[in-house]
Amino acid sequence: MSEEVFLKLEGVKKSFGGVHALRGVDLEIRKGEIHCLAGENGCGKSTLIKAISGVHNPDEGSIWIDGEKVENMKPMDAINRGIQVIYQDFAVFPNLTVAENIALNGELKNKTKFVNWKQIHEVAEKAMAQVGADIDPDVKLERLSVANKQMVAICRAIINDAKLLILDEPTTALTAREVDKLWDIIRSLKAKGIAIMIVNHKLDEIYRIADRLTILRNGTYISSGDISEYDQERFTRDMTGKDITEEKYMPEPGSEEVLRVEHLSRKGAFENVSFSLHKGDVLGITGLLGSGRGEIGEALFGLSPADSGKIVLNGKEISIKSVSDAMANEIGYVPEDRLTQGLFMQRSIQDNTIAASIRQYMKHGRLDKKGMEDTTNYWIKELGIKAPSPKPAVRTLSGGNAQKVVIAKWLNTHPKLFILDGPTVGVDVGAKAEIHSILHDLAKKGIGIIIISDDLPELVQNCNKILVMKEGKVSGMMDNSIDERTLGNMLVGSSDRGGEKA
Repeated sequence: MSEEVFLKLEGVKKSFGGVHALRGVDLEIRKGEIHCLAGENGCGKSTLIKAISGVHNPDEGSIWIDGEKVENMKPMDAINRGIQVIYQDFAVFPNLTVAENIALNGELKNKTKFVNWKQIHEVAEKAMAQVGADIDPDVKLERLSVANKQMVAICRAIINDAKLLILDEPTTALTAREVDKLWDIIRSLKAKGIAIMIVNHKLDEIYRIADRLTILRNGTYISSGDISEYDQERFTRDMTGKDITEEKYMPEPGSEEVLRVEHLSRKGAFENVSFSLHKGDVLGITGLLGSGRGEIGEALFGLSPADSGKIVLNGKEISIKSVSDAMANEIGYVPEDRLTQGLFMQRSIQDNTIAASIRQYMKHGRLDKKGMEDTTNYWIKELGIKAPSPKPAVRTLSGGNAQKVVIAKWLNTHPKLFILDGPTVGVDVGAKAEIHSILHDLAKKGIGIIIISDDLPELVQNCNKILVMKEGKVSGMMDNSIDERTLGNMLVGSSDRGGEKA
């Protein structure tokens, strides 16, 4: 790794209307290194990226690029100096082809009067060859997977002479296999001397890819160093400002059965699935994509009902053929994609909190607005949602706080069974710990909790029972004495099943 510094920030400050987004941040990115920028939601990561890329000019502090101090930098100045940012939406054009998305920016930059379509194809194919992308250059972006759209954005960056490539939460919507492919591409770019900065808060991923790490908290620079200097304890403490215990969830054995599922099947999705939940249990369901893990949750909530099998909730056999049936039987469900399925992003925290229980607030044909506000304030306090009142739109909240609003929405229906698909995806380590604590407390009160996830550390840490699905069938059921490596082997069908419990 080169020790030559490409980017250096000293004492960078930025405020918006009295809110201090950056409070004197230092940062150093070296050529040919992979540097991770971590911090909880709202810590200033996005503002820092925009300061580096010329979107925001700092109120105070200095920025050096390639040894030269820069001032009043605009986005095009940053691009001309080799800084390329790939945001979570990739800023691609879905109605244009792969080749057009990759190469047209260069044509515009060079002020070409006539488009040479043969050259457009050649440029795109050359860029894709550099990162090992096998994508039809003539296909429109709207037809590509998230991983391939991201690859197109990377190709576009490197043909524009990127010297520093910044990726904002690049793994949020990727499968484990796609993450592996992305890391291979990142390492190949590093080998070419390109500096890479990755915004990420997942320590397991950071360990796999980073050379060095910088952590921000509340807009303040906290620490920076080689990745070898950070263990889980230091990482969590620097991120959150407090120690978060890493003890596994081990509830007292309960004899009171909350849920029993017998031989549940849905053609083409899963078959003969059986398990039970007792008071205190948190059941994790995992498996690779297509294993049937998510479809079980959808069946229990009536989104895609099972064809056969028995569901017994608190000693009573129930029939779930629709979402209405599930809600009538007091079942709550947090979907994997909270942004499009779980929340009304433009509506207030209050509107979202009472969305699934609005009938409770109808009195003599009118809505009890005070009751709605009191309820929302209760959940804001109970779940630790960081918001000044029930009025702000959910889109203004961090990922962790938005997820707490989804949880509040369903807790306000007083569920007996609560199913959560990917409950902490895109949530920082502090909010993740708070959400897990909430779920553990609910389980101890006798609410059935099911977590569907492919986050193996999350499952082993927070679920005392883990059901593994493979190709629509139950591959194994164990307690959380299993280690992550063995659990990972089970997902892919390895014979190494040390630690499995019946």
